[in-house]
Order: sequence, then C-alpha cells, then structure tokens
Amino acid sequence: MKLVEQIAEFQAEIREFRRDLHAYPELKFEEFRTSDRIAAQLAAWGIPVHRGLGGTGVVGIVKAGSSARAIGLRADIDALPMTEFNRFPHASRHPGRMHACGHDGHTAMLLAAARHFSTQRNFDGTVYLIFQPAEEGGGGAREMIRDGLFEKFPMEAVFGMHNWPGLAAGRFALKAGPVMGSSTEFKVTVRGRGSHAALPHNGADPVPVACQMVQAFQTIITRNKRPVEAAVLSVTMIHAGEATNVVPDTAEIQGTVRTFTVETIDLVEQRMRAIVEHTAAAFDCNAELAFVRNYPPTVNHAAETDFCREVMKELVGEANVSEFEPTLGSEDFAYFLLEKPGCYVLIGNGDGAHREGGHGLGPCMLHNPNYDFNDELIPIGAAYWVRLAERWLAAR
Repeated sequence: MKLVEQIAEFQAEIREFRRDLHAYPELKFEEFRTSDRIAAQLAAWGIPVHRGLGGTGVVGIVKAGSSARAIGLRADIDALPMTEFNRFPHASRHPGRMHACGHDGHTAMLLAAARHFSTQRNFDGTVYLIFQPAEEGGGGAREMIRDGLFEKFPMEAVFGMHNWPGLAAGRFALKAGPVMGSSTEFKVTVRGRGSHAALPHNGADPVPVACQMVQAFQTIITRNKRPVEAAVLSVTMIHAGEATNVVPDTAEIQGTVRTFTVETIDLVEQRMRAIVEHTAAAFDCNAELAFVRNYPPTVNHAAETDFCREVMKELVGEANVSEFEPTLGSEDFAYFLLEKPGCYVLIGNGDGAHREGGHGLGPCMLHNPNYDFNDELIPIGAAYWVRLAERWLAAR
C-alpha cells in the first residue's frame, strides 16, 4: 500500500475532528455547526472558502500553477434522523440524530486531503473540495447545482466516495455504468363511499380496491419490465379506516420504486397509473397516484471509472481493487454525474471490529444504530483523493 506519508502524520488530528462531527450530528439542510467547523478548518490551512451553495454547502478552492484545468472532489456532511445505540465517548449527543452512514468519515477523508494540499500542491490547476449537505433525502447535490456550483467552479469532472461495511479496510470497489438505483416514492389515494360495515352495499369499499392494486403492481415487475432489467417496487404502507364497524371513505397505499434506468422508471409510472385508474373504476371508486421522483440512478462514466481504477491499483495494489456489485440503494451524487463526467467509488469499512468499547451489540452496517466509521480509512481515502487529483491534473 503506497499511502501519502504526510497524511499519516496528522491522522490523529483528523480522527478527532471526525469524532467531534460524530458527536454532534446535524440533519439535512441543518448542518450549521458542521459547515462552520469545515469552513474554519479550511481557512486555518489557508484554503479559500465559498459558502452557501445548497444552503449549508462548503467549497474549498486549492489552486496551483497556471493551468485552467480543474477537478471536483465531493464529501457529504449530513446525518440521519435515528437514535444511536453506541455508548463510546464520541457517540451522538443529540437524541434522534446519528452519523449512521459515515458522512462524518467522508468529510474527514476529504479534509485530510485538503490538509495535505495546503502544503503540498503537486499539480497544475485547481482542486475544488465540495462538502455537500442533505444527501439523506434532501437532494443537496441538486440544490448546489441549482445555486450555481458548476458555473461558479467550472470543473472537468467530479468524483465521490462512500465507505462500505463488509468490504475489508484497504480495499476499493468500483464499476462503470449504473451502480446505485433511482429513488421514487409513490402514494395512491383510493376514494370510495363509506358505509356501515354490516351494509356494505350502501357504499363503495376502497379497501379491496387497494388490495387489488397492491397485487397488480407486482405484475409490472414480473410481466411488463424486461427480465434482464433490475427494478424493485415495494408497497410499504397501507392505511384505511378508523373503526371495525365502518367501511372507510378512503384508503392509502405508499411505497417506493427503485430502478437503474430512467426508461424503467417511465415504464413503471405509466403502468401504475393505468392500474390505479382502471382498478378504481372497476369497483365504482376513483383514485389518484402521486409519483415523486427523488434521486435518479447513479451512473458512472466509463473513462473516468477506468482512470479511478488505475489510481487505486497504484495505491493499494490490483488485488485490492474489485468490481462494485450494483445496489438499488440511492445516492444524490447521481445529480452531479448528470452534469459532469465522473465516478462514484466504494472504500472498505471492514466488518465492525474497529469499534471501540461501548459500541452497540448489533452489526456495523450503514443506517444501523450500532454503526461507526472506521478511522483507519482516513489516510487511505485521503491518499486516494490526493493521487486522483494529482494524476488527473497531470494527464493530457
């Protein structure tokens, strides 16, 4: 493993910064303390800072030489609305908020790279350090773009990285093409006519209509979608009624759709609308579908993926670089990749053995109350950012 020696020298400093962020987690678009700390640290290292994109976003600007070339490196900074089970000293001080996805660690790795860049600028061009808010459901990447990220900071390509429990520390994974799914939420409201439960013929019961729809939705996946294309349609909530002897006026169905292509999302929406409309009509009811597209699929660009792979091989050896098995979880880095070439990669977080005494007894998995980021990744992830930027800006 060919790490950057200087980064190892200040690993403990960055680790304490990471643990401070972990202890004071902030939710989407509320990362005020977090962004203040990031901006202050960058400024202390002599790195110019721009604030306010996406509300609480921070962009550090590192220039060297005279080239107009530029690269963007992104870390997300927000936490999740969940209660932490860990009891070690840096556990969350805020009940109901937790860094359960490792965004504190992502921030730390990019800050470690920034610390190195502040004294060692072995490139000709500009590195933009993008600290993005609201990845967890807020679309912070989209909001930074709307606020002019790529106009204010023109960059040739943009890159992202996420820790991955179960993948050994010291290993990376990546893949060209779709790697994360789209995220879409739907809500169906079925409107019937309420009645006494003993006299159902006096009304139009929306409950069996909703049940028919739930069953029919699955035929979209099994009979309308091409079998070789991945998609998941999950009904996760059904609500109807308030009393056992009353047929309700309405029933609601809610859930999520995940796909790897926009074309598949379009197909699912089209078929769902037809099923909702015609099933309701067949039972003398009416219904409406709200189909909210949150995040698009995350699709890595082929040339940039190959470039990242070569950097990883040089850093940790070819044996420690593997293919990323795509997942239908979603990631708003997708918005950046719609605007710019780039690649989203995984860095192994290990199996949880790194956790200190006082951790919860459950698994160290993403979005789990027993999770904690592996601080041993800081010099590895930071070295990847440094070598990627240096090599990119040195390439023709």
